[in-house]
Amino acid sequence: MAVSRATGEIAHLSFADFPALLRPADVLVLNDTKVIRGRLRGRKETGAAVEVFLLSPLPERDGGGESWEALVRPSKRLREGMTFPFGRDLRVALSRRLGGGRWEVRLSAPGPVAEALERAGEMPLPPYIKRRPGDPMAAADAERYQTVYAADPGSVAAPTAGLHFDREMLAGIERAGIAIAKVTLSVGYGTFSPIRTDDVEAHAIHPERFRFGSESAATIADARGRGGRVVAVGTTSVRTLETCADDSGGVAPAEGTTRLFIVPGYRFRAVDAVLTNFHLPRSSLLALVMAFGGVDLIREAYARAIAAEYRFYSYGDAMFIH
Repeated sequence: MAVSRATGEIAHLSFADFPALLRPADVLVLNDTKVIRGRLRGRKETGAAVEVFLLSPLPERDGGGESWEALVRPSKRLREGMTFPFGRDLRVALSRRLGGGRWEVRLSAPGPVAEALERAGEMPLPPYIKRRPGDPMAAADAERYQTVYAADPGSVAAPTAGLHFDREMLAGIERAGIAIAKVTLSVGYGTFSPIRTDDVEAHAIHPERFRFGSESAATIADARGRGGRVVAVGTTSVRTLETCADDSGGVAPAEGTTRLFIVPGYRFRAVDAVLTNFHLPRSSLLALVMAFGGVDLIREAYARAIAAEYRFYSYGDAMFIH
């Protein structure tokens, strides 16, 4: 779906038409984060099942492992200090209960934790995609739930707007003279946690790590100088760019964490167009889309999407708001 903010026009297209919607001076901004195998299934000494779902890394307090915020099930039957093995050499210790089923956990292994996690963990698919341990589709999931340009491990969910692209399309976009810039935002609990407050602005987003390098900043500045648009692929790219933007619309290299929560009324400074999927109600993602496209226009677009039986969620269809 292509939605024009200027005219209100809503067009139904195929994603193969997307490159034709770009202009020669534009820059396409991709989030190159890579999804880690952050779902761990194991058993306690009693034989009872235990599952650890990694959400986001925490600051290190000492060496010899990694601290993470995680959802642990069954949380009520667990206590601080318990340790569980996963796979051959990964161990997870429960350090501190955080509430709501969340724990601070400590990951350790004889060698690099990242390598042990890659061997022991599973791809953290959305909960509506059902997979049992040993499912033959797991190998396909590991490929499909990753963008073709994923490079920087750290996310517990895919930046799903990027899943629509294949290498051939991206190469064609570059051949057409359209620049491509990369940002990195490690997708964590904040991106998919539902809004539970009555006042949307009272919702707090969990911090997520980002990095925006000088090469990408220069590419974007060059496109702007040539009159091109900054086209962000996914809400994570939007949040990274807006975190790094100044009041004049420029973006400066930066690295750190962001809690930026974009709601209707927000003044966008760096982004001119957005490619995104169709999102759940009461989500920070939908709030951002409504802020960018306008509440009434996005409501109309979603109504038409439902009537036309568009697919929602991670593997669903795309919307280009320009």
